[in-house]
Amino acid sequence: MQTVKKALALATLSSAVLLALAGGNAQAGTLTIESWRVDDLALWENVLIPAFQKKNPGITVKFSPTAPTEYDSSLTARLAGGTAGDLVACRPFDVSLSLYNKGHLEKLDGKAGMESFPASSKVAWQTDDGKDTFCMPIASVMHGFLYNQKIFKEMNLQPPKTEAEFLKLLETVKAGGKYTPLVLGTADQWEAHQVLFTGVGPNYWKGETGRKALIAGKAKFTDPQFLAAWEYEAKLGKFLSKGASAQTYGDSQNMFALGQGAVYAAGSWDIAYFNANANAKLELGVFPPPVPKAGDACYISDHNDIGMGVNKKSKNKEDAYKFLAWLGSQEFADIYTNKVTGFFSLSNHLISVKDPIAKQMIDWRKSCSSTIRVNSQILNRGTPSMENEMWNVNAQVLNGKMTPKDAATKIQTGFAKWYKPQQ
Repeated sequence: MQTVKKALALATLSSAVLLALAGGNAQAGTLTIESWRVDDLALWENVLIPAFQKKNPGITVKFSPTAPTEYDSSLTARLAGGTAGDLVACRPFDVSLSLYNKGHLEKLDGKAGMESFPASSKVAWQTDDGKDTFCMPIASVMHGFLYNQKIFKEMNLQPPKTEAEFLKLLETVKAGGKYTPLVLGTADQWEAHQVLFTGVGPNYWKGETGRKALIAGKAKFTDPQFLAAWEYEAKLGKFLSKGASAQTYGDSQNMFALGQGAVYAAGSWDIAYFNANANAKLELGVFPPPVPKAGDACYISDHNDIGMGVNKKSKNKEDAYKFLAWLGSQEFADIYTNKVTGFFSLSNHLISVKDPIAKQMIDWRKSCSSTIRVNSQILNRGTPSMENEMWNVNAQVLNGKMTPKDAATKIQTGFAKWYKPQQ
């Protein structure tokens, strides 16, 4: 009876008051965020969402992640069926571009918060002509080399700045016979490409200059600047562990955490793993990919990794755009960069990074030019899949089973089969 009376009483209130009282109602105040970052659930629930709600009381937000391996297919199905959340975590480049082209994501140009991002950070979530931006950039990951400071002190080693210095350092560790010089496995293959090749390669093909030349058809993978990257990779392959071909990504993390290796080919996300690993009583150091020769300009793989879009079928777009505006704020950039260690805000805010290794990595932006993984934009669209071929050839080059020249030829031949500017 009380419920009926309450409903009748509410019916007499103005619509404005109704909206104010309906903070928990799905129609006016509940936002659901889709994401593959299952590991971030506690961060969103305990830190990020409360910080947003402090500024925006009455808006209920639910972070609803899906396992990374299932995210793309299940999200596509939910978007097509009209059951997806209001906000959608965006993969970089083609996966999200496909969602936009199918009419699932809103165009975000001119929306509040978007002004916080430089043009370079938006490229992963734009149409090929750059006219439409459909996800707000959130964070990038970087590639470089972590090192064990204790081993470096023990062997009187210094972080290398050039290719020659790096090879000499690894030779010294190998000769000592006590530690693995370079910790990297090739069993899973992806690290061989996404971490090592696209990490060290930009110093040879001059970052964005080389990448854009491939897209324009003005350069080929068989050109000297790309071949040089594979030749360098082949030299590094001689310093992996004896069982590298059977060594998984998890094995590599464990080996380095246990102090069995001097240098670790790293994605910045690895910092959080080693910080949290109880076995890793490590004094970590970090250095960027060494340049070919002293005085050369340096380039870093500063790869756009995650963005956020608005579901076109959201029933609560007004609040979704409020949330998006907050994602573009200094407050969010600070919290995300410092709580998700190794993921760096793509905004132009000045951020005080607390983790010492993460701070060193983000500071590379001050002295080196940023680029993204070489084949991530446009080049993965054909058959054969360049991404899959890159995994394979880079693992084989590191294993000594394929020559740098054969690797370059294989990638270029597959590329030219489907990409007209390369024909």
